[in-house]
Formats: sequence, C-alpha cells, structure tokens
Amino acid sequence: MKTIVAFIGILVFIAFSSSVRAEEKKWSDEAELSFVDAGGNTETTTLSAKNHLKYLFTEQLEGEWKLSALYGQTGGEKNAENYSTNLRMNYLFTKRFYAAGNVGWEKDEFAGIDNRYYLGPSVGYKFLTGPKHLLLGETGLDYVKEEYTDNTDNNFIRGRIYGQYVYAFSEKTKLKKTLEFLYDFNDSQNFNINSETSLTTLLSDQFSLKTSYEVKYDNDPTPETLHETDTILSVALVVNF
Repeated sequence: MKTIVAFIGILVFIAFSSSVRAEEKKWSDEAELSFVDAGGNTETTTLSAKNHLKYLFTEQLEGEWKLSALYGQTGGEKNAENYSTNLRMNYLFTKRFYAAGNVGWEKDEFAGIDNRYYLGPSVGYKFLTGPKHLLLGETGLDYVKEEYTDNTDNNFIRGRIYGQYVYAFSEKTKLKKTLEFLYDFNDSQNFNINSETSLTTLLSDQFSLKTSYEVKYDNDPTPETLHETDTILSVALVVNF
C-alpha cells in the first residue's frame, strides 16, 4: 500500500509540474519512472523515481530542484529504501565559468544513513559545450551532518570534486558519465566515490528510454559491518515537460 501511495504521489507531482510549465515557459521538468511488481512464485516490488525541475530566473541565474526515491521489497520484507532531495542555484559568470550553492538531504537506511544534511558552495568550468561533446568540472566545500542507523552521528567539512561528460551519438541518443569524489577533511579514511553511466534514447518529443548503472563506494561505512560498495542497474521511462 505504501508503494502504491508513493507511486500515485509521484504521478500527481509530475502532472503539477506539467501544468506549471504550461503557464510559465521558464520552467522545465524531467521525470524518471521505473516500477516492477511481480507476483506468484516470486513476490518482488521495486519502485524507482527521479525528478529534475529547473527554473531560469535570468540569463545568468538558474534554480534546480532534484528529487529521488528508491523502494524495494521481496516476499513482503523491505530490502531497499533511499530518498534524497537537493536544491541548487547556479550563477553563470561567463559562457563557461559558473558558481553554485547547494543544500540537500539524504536517507539510505540500508547504507547506514538515517539522515544526511549538507550545505555548501562550489565553482565549475565547462571545458566543452557541445553540440557533440559536453565536459565540465566542479569543485567545492560542504558542511555535513550525518546521523547513522546505529544511533551515532558525525559533523564535518568535506571537499567535493565532480566531473561530467556527455557524448551525443545523434540528436536522439546520448551517453552520459558522471564521477564524484567526496572527502572528509577531519578523517582521511572517510571518503566516498559515486559514479553513474547512462544511455538515453529519445522515443518522441516527450518520452525517452534511459538505461543507467550507478556505483556508490563508501570507504568507511557506519556501521562497519556494511558493504563498502552499492550498485544500481535500472531501465526507466523518462518524461520531459
């Protein structure tokens, strides 16, 4: 029932985003949906959803809001659950050089994270701007507060290095690769590496099919009994408004 309610809520949010976009062309929205519900000999339910909402305040200032959710259960027992949200403001100084401010929250019970809050600035540079190739790099600092499932917590300053490359095979198909390194300045053993490789094919003006593979590496997980690496392979329908 919770899965169904969450799924309906996502659809309502997408419908709302679509109506907002119709009223104001400065808005754009991209939603990803993947849902599997198998019964009989195998009872498995998996729901994955992402939403990326953008608003262009001026030619130089842009706001972004990202949401993501993943829920899974097998045989009636929950085996995956993580949520995240991120608000970001980008200011373009030139065509290539920009600055940004981020604030976000994450929850990943099965990775030991009960709550993670972060806030910080970053600067970036677009080395390639297309149309065939897009390459950018970012670096920044975050203040992070983490609360773990073992009832411990941690506050620290972390450094962030991020890279993104996009290759357009054609107007309808593109390959995207992102790589992120997060480093705790208070503890050299506490660092994370996140990467995502995706292939997106345009089916129509509004719908695309996206296949992605995510890798999340935590060098020092809490509790220590957890695995260091999590991977997610998904195929999702992408709706553009």
